Amino acid sequence: MGTLDGKLAWITGAGGGIGEASAKALAASGATVVLSGRRLEELERVAAEIAADGGKAEAAQLDVTDAAATQAIADDLARRFGAVDIFMANAGINVPNRAMGAITAADFARVVDINLTGVMNGVLAVLPQMRAKGGGTLILTSSWAGRYPSRLTGPAYSASKHAVVSLSHSINQDEGRNGIRCTALMPGEVATPILKLRPKPPSPEDVARMLKAEDLGAIVRYIAEAPAHVCLNEILISPTWNRSFIGIAEVEGAKP
Repeated sequence: MGTLDGKLAWITGAGGGIGEASAKALAASGATVVLSGRRLEELERVAAEIAADGGKAEAAQLDVTDAAATQAIADDLARRFGAVDIFMANAGINVPNRAMGAITAADFARVVDINLTGVMNGVLAVLPQMRAKGGGTLILTSSWAGRYPSRLTGPAYSASKHAVVSLSHSINQDEGRNGIRCTALMPGEVATPILKLRPKPPSPEDVARMLKAEDLGAIVRYIAEAPAHVCLNEILISPTWNRSFIGIAEVEGAKP
């Protein structure tokens, strides 16, 4: 018997990286996990791996920018399971040409549409279910860049991830009285496939020092398993060897 037995968890961006690791961690605790994302084949792979380990999972393909499709999945889950207990808004992107002097209006809008509006679409879809049930856990994946703007991530990503943190606090201000809690998860560099989209991908040596997706999965499980009266408003986490700090030290002339 797991801590999350009988709970329903819905995760967007679940076809790899942090979303996949989080889905597996929640399933290991007993939750039934619904996996959403654009790549159906990857969602089905993750669901099959969870099932092979004795867990319960299903795929529900979704483009998070489609509010009607998001609502349709939420409604279907409510009909079949009663309510979503845990919702993790994890889908997110960045673009290669991300610097202020390179990003286009179209790319800026695309990043914000997925990283912020896509998050809100899911939140709005599940909140009525959680209110009716008298509780629920929301986990919104922001970023280290959601606390500290970075030239590495660019203005669209940094702005959208800052907004996700603000959204998370707004949810707690309005919904805590309804037994609903929200965590803004702000990881530093994580060794996931999104690194390949950077203008200059990090070296294998740097990647080896980064957080692992499984590190975040363990934290997501901790959030979900916390007693209902506990709200972890923010979690800011980075690798011990933090390139943000290493870079600052080098610029300032500090000794290694």
